[in-house]
Amino acid sequence: MSPTQAKEHHGAAPPPVPRLLGMPGSPGRTRPDGSSDHIRSDPAGATCPVETWDARQVDADVSAAVGCVLDGVLTERVARAYAVDEQFATDLAARVADFTRAGGKRTRSQMLWWSLRACGGDGWATTVAALRVGAALELLQTCALVHDDVMDGALLRRGRPALHADLRTRYAGSCPAGRAGRFGDAAGILAGDLALAWADDLVAETDLPASSVRPVRRLWSDMRTEMVAGQYLDVHGQTTAAQALPRALHTACLKSALYSVARPLALGAALAGADDATVRALDAAGRCVGMAFQLRDDLDDVFGDPHRTGKSGGADIREGKPTYLTALARARTAAAGDDRALAVLERSLGDTGLTDAGLAEVREVLDATGARAVVETKIGRLVVRGLRHFDGAPLDPEAGSRLRELLRRAAEGEPDSPSAPDLTARESGR
Repeated sequence: MSPTQAKEHHGAAPPPVPRLLGMPGSPGRTRPDGSSDHIRSDPAGATCPVETWDARQVDADVSAAVGCVLDGVLTERVARAYAVDEQFATDLAARVADFTRAGGKRTRSQMLWWSLRACGGDGWATTVAALRVGAALELLQTCALVHDDVMDGALLRRGRPALHADLRTRYAGSCPAGRAGRFGDAAGILAGDLALAWADDLVAETDLPASSVRPVRRLWSDMRTEMVAGQYLDVHGQTTAAQALPRALHTACLKSALYSVARPLALGAALAGADDATVRALDAAGRCVGMAFQLRDDLDDVFGDPHRTGKSGGADIREGKPTYLTALARARTAAAGDDRALAVLERSLGDTGLTDAGLAEVREVLDATGARAVVETKIGRLVVRGLRHFDGAPLDPEAGSRLRELLRRAAEGEPDSPSAPDLTARESGR
């Protein structure tokens, strides 16, 4: 079965439990609501024989191939969780598995894959390693999103209850008054921790090409630390109202540019055994494109059409996110001595009850100060610079073209395209 066929099958009905990459079939499988049934599959009915695919088969549908790897890994992990404790497996492990299975466009793992292919990676062992590390990236994203929802107090994710909110509701009737919320938050933290543990296990258990072991493990280690640092600086900025421009850019780099683009590119290049010059070019391209994406996301939060962006308008303003856009506007209003505009920003940023009229006032300030125009210009320059770095790398023409298009769409923010990246930390249905 091809990756595309596997994806279509998976979207239609739960397939038999796959035997994947040498792992045994598992009796545990989770339903969409997080509960579990126990289906024993015939190994002959395996739906994701990734071990028989070559790189060109994966090229046809990278997202589906990564999904197949995830399906096998998650099935096996949930079964092991049931062996530990049924309550833990049903409440947490199954929910983590289903959240990850229902992920977005898997753009981080696509970045990794096309970087690998652009750098000449194509052997069977390298293909398997890349898909497994790509699957680990998806689990790491689950950790980030579940923790992000707890920190932001978000009730919805992808149009469904956020994981911690779902557990809060599940136990509201059996907890003493006021305890359900704290339980849900604690469970959400543990669920994110579990996703992180599974991601680390997956990387540790992957047979990497000998020349790639050290760089891949170092990149993985750095990326996890950078992800946490970016989230901390984001929370710190919200709490302290820190609005320094260099700090806002540094936070955006850690939170998005590195984690979402530069590090996945570097992991693909490392797995392919790319030379230092190619690695440097892709890193520079990834940092520029990742920063452009984050700045575009900041603009879309305030000015974008929610039907196009898939995000509710003004969420960052209401949460008081320390974005470069708002930091720039505050700096400009202060420098101009515009007390009225500064007052609008001061009272609006972090106001969870901000009305549509209040958001319109913020938009006026961002336009009047020129902050919006400056950010638009900066995005354009970052895109040009990033693609210039990219074009200077000696890459495979066909795969390089696919990767360049993926980067361009990320930088220019084209969510309406069927192949557009899904790099946002906050998705529709908040």
